[in-house]
Amino acid sequence: MEDETVTPEGLPKRTGNNLDPWYHHYAARAAGLSASEVRALFAVASRPEVVSLAGGMPFVSALPDEFVMGSLERVMRERGPVALQYGSGQGTESIREHILEIMAIEGIEATLDNLVVTTGSQQALDLVAKLFLDPGDVVLAEAPSYVGALGVFRSYEAETVHMAVDEHGLVPAALQETIDRLTAEGRRIKLLYTIPNFQNPSGVTMSAERRAEVLQICRANEILVVEDNPYGLLWFDRPAPDAIRSLDEDGVIYLGSFSKTLAPGFRVGWALAPHAIREKLILANESAILSPSVFSQLVIAEYLEQVDWRTQIDTFRGLYRERKEAMLEALEDHLPELSWTNPNGGFFVWLDLPPELDSKAMLPRAVRELVAYTPGTAFFDDGGGRHNIRLSFCYPTPESIRLGVRRLANVVGGELDLLTTFAGTGSLQFDDRVRRTSTPPSNLA
Repeated sequence: MEDETVTPEGLPKRTGNNLDPWYHHYAARAAGLSASEVRALFAVASRPEVVSLAGGMPFVSALPDEFVMGSLERVMRERGPVALQYGSGQGTESIREHILEIMAIEGIEATLDNLVVTTGSQQALDLVAKLFLDPGDVVLAEAPSYVGALGVFRSYEAETVHMAVDEHGLVPAALQETIDRLTAEGRRIKLLYTIPNFQNPSGVTMSAERRAEVLQICRANEILVVEDNPYGLLWFDRPAPDAIRSLDEDGVIYLGSFSKTLAPGFRVGWALAPHAIREKLILANESAILSPSVFSQLVIAEYLEQVDWRTQIDTFRGLYRERKEAMLEALEDHLPELSWTNPNGGFFVWLDLPPELDSKAMLPRAVRELVAYTPGTAFFDDGGGRHNIRLSFCYPTPESIRLGVRRLANVVGGELDLLTTFAGTGSLQFDDRVRRTSTPPSNLA
């Protein structure tokens, strides 16, 4: 009888589905790869008629073009053959020296030796996950947390377990309770992932007291802390507390990036890690990409040497502060019954919808009303966030922000009217929530 599992040439037949003939050939971890809700919005949000309050894109137009172009020209004129060549898997010495200067602002003392330059901090996060996560391992994270991190952990077949956050950041008692519960269940907790400064998406900042307490809990339970800090220098009224890494050299991997304070197009980030971990990060980096872009590193180093970059970051602070204030004023004018966070830096406001509404289900209507946002579900790995929205104020002008919030208010009002009509229960009332403060909405408390 003819063997139907092989071709006439004796080769194994491919088996798959109608859309992908290689479906059954993928590794099991490929099942964890999926398009994030943020990335899926880009095509819609880029339409000129849509006011996008969705993407966390820095306003790169505020950069001094003449200095950026000058840096590009000088690198190519003076170091072109080096800039276009392969480089070290650890990164160039010149950019690492500047990174040390930047981290010192947040109390970090380090050496060039323990820094690894990566293709954005997103790649650094992927390398850390690759080194530490086995299938079934647990990563602890704030509720909500960065969508890009959740996708990375999922791709390595780990489970993210969320913990409560309030206006002072991650709640230590919730961290301890979660550790105790998971340990009793026999689960392996490998990492605590945290964005302590102007968190994406909630906008809250972890207090100095909380940082020390969270670190102490992780030390006692032998849990490595991954501190992701892309927004730390973008404060409005006062700097954030010193980095968690400033309190411990051995128990924290610190991730940084030039994407928010300079430009994401250069794709330059870094990891500061304990020595033994640093060695493995370099090997993993070389295995993944051979070396980070020498060209990008040299251009950024040249820019930082020629430009008063501290003043430029202060320009960004003023710009983002103005846009945040425009958003909060618009929310107060058009959605006063709702609650939201009031961040002291960064890019994001976290909005709490009435419990009757589903932010993900409401999004198509919002797009029809020519406003885009990111549903809260993108920032949870356990199905949470349906009654929340992340609003980004970093990229649109203040006028566009006001228009976008007005359109969003029409969407919310329309959804509530529909519910009232079909439920037949009379007018739906909003909860009497605290608002216009730095206190996060009820889902973060």
